[in-house]
Amino acid sequence: MFDHFAWSVLATPVLVLLGAWLFADRLRPDLAARVFAWSAVVAACASTVNLVVFGLKALAELPAVAALGDWSAAVVVADTAHVPWVSWVSAVWACAAVLVVAVRWTRRRRLVRAARAEVDWLEPDGDVVTVDDERIEAFALPGRPGRVVVTTGMLDVLDADQRATVIAHERAHLAGEHHRLVWLSRHAATAHPVLWPVARKVAFLVERAADEAAARELGDRRRVARAIGVAALAATRSGRGALGRGLPAALGSAPGAVPRRVSALMAPIGGLRWPGLIPVALAVGTVVWTGECVYDLHELLSLASAR
Repeated sequence: MFDHFAWSVLATPVLVLLGAWLFADRLRPDLAARVFAWSAVVAACASTVNLVVFGLKALAELPAVAALGDWSAAVVVADTAHVPWVSWVSAVWACAAVLVVAVRWTRRRRLVRAARAEVDWLEPDGDVVTVDDERIEAFALPGRPGRVVVTTGMLDVLDADQRATVIAHERAHLAGEHHRLVWLSRHAATAHPVLWPVARKVAFLVERAADEAAARELGDRRRVARAIGVAALAATRSGRGALGRGLPAALGSAPGAVPRRVSALMAPIGGLRWPGLIPVALAVGTVVWTGECVYDLHELLSLASAR
């Protein structure tokens, strides 16, 4: 069974990471964000299932459990005798991954509820909520309905065109449900730490996707680039507040991301489709391999029961 561990737990997440490094910037940003977010999720889920299977194998190796199940513990142990550590390492890893993902999921829900509590009592202008606050903030707040939250501090540093651009950018986050992609990829990375660079890439790609959506709506990519630069520079000079801290669609969410976004908007738009098939194929392959891992555990226990 160790080949399942080697492929789904060790190899596939590394290949998804390599694919993000090689191909993410060659795809359209909206397509790339979805492809690599879901590839990371599938890779992390497949890895976790494999870890759980090996954890169950670790339990099946215990003489007391074997006696209850009426199988030979020696036969179960012999299957991975050349790597005796793999079953118990998998059991610990699986438990840790499930626990940490649950904690992060709870924290994320609490974060969104707290942010909505700050703005729900305000009267929106359509889907836009203006907060009387000197902090320079603008972000998309998911929920039903979703809101674009912008502070008076942000509005004060932008002209009318730049305000429209920032609001169009945040609306694109809501329309594309980018918060889901970012948080799913972060949960995947929590389950399998090798995927953290992929999660950071997805966070950048959703910003790029929102930039391009705003540019299509407004018909001027350079205008969007200027507005992003002005807003980010003003926010940097003033210091970020706590109003939108931690929300995935916050404007200028990663250090160094804004110059790259501006540079991309100033260059001709491009984007391929075919490289996206590579991580999709990896995801499908690891799901099939994971199913075989579950079947192999069943076969191993059946063999052990026959002894």
